[in-house]
Amino acid sequence: MFTGIIEDTGIVKMLKTEGENLHISIACKFLNELKIDQSIAHNGVCLTVVDITNEYYTVTAIKETLIKSNLGLLKVNDLVNLERSMLANMRIDGHFVQGHVDQTATCASIKEADGSWYFKFEYTAMQPDYITVEKGSVCVNGVSLTVVNSNPDSFEVAIIPYTYQHTNFQRFTKGSTVNLEFDVLGKYIAKILRQQLGK
Repeated sequence: MFTGIIEDTGIVKMLKTEGENLHISIACKFLNELKIDQSIAHNGVCLTVVDITNEYYTVTAIKETLIKSNLGLLKVNDLVNLERSMLANMRIDGHFVQGHVDQTATCASIKEADGSWYFKFEYTAMQPDYITVEKGSVCVNGVSLTVVNSNPDSFEVAIIPYTYQHTNFQRFTKGSTVNLEFDVLGKYIAKILRQQLGK
């Protein structure tokens, strides 16, 4: 379980394909605190540390993960948003994030707003439960954000300078592919209502 509050932006050092799997090696500030089998969210995708060296750690993404996320698009020197799993005694500054990316979306526009930025993302819902609501929560590339201008196939988020500088939002351009995890409570409620209404 995660909160969507990014700890660091790691740098992709090496990518290695093995069968249908992709091994991703990343350097980050908290490298010396990691251990094998630890869970870390990478652009919102929960992956397990399988190897650690003095320079980087390695995680493995399987075919299903690569289909559902943007991890298969990574290149060496790309920035990856990183968050270690939450501690039970910590404040939940974001919202409950599972690290189970639902699908990807495309950055449709970026607008500056006198010191902040509005990012618009467009998507085709892979499930009818994948929705956003005005002022609700959504996780974009692992970042917990508040939805504005919610539509059936798009939404916007407002990004403050701190978030812009400390996440890979700084590298987004129009057309960038991002990972989405919709609010888990919203998904359950939407599915229950559909079942009750017979839809």
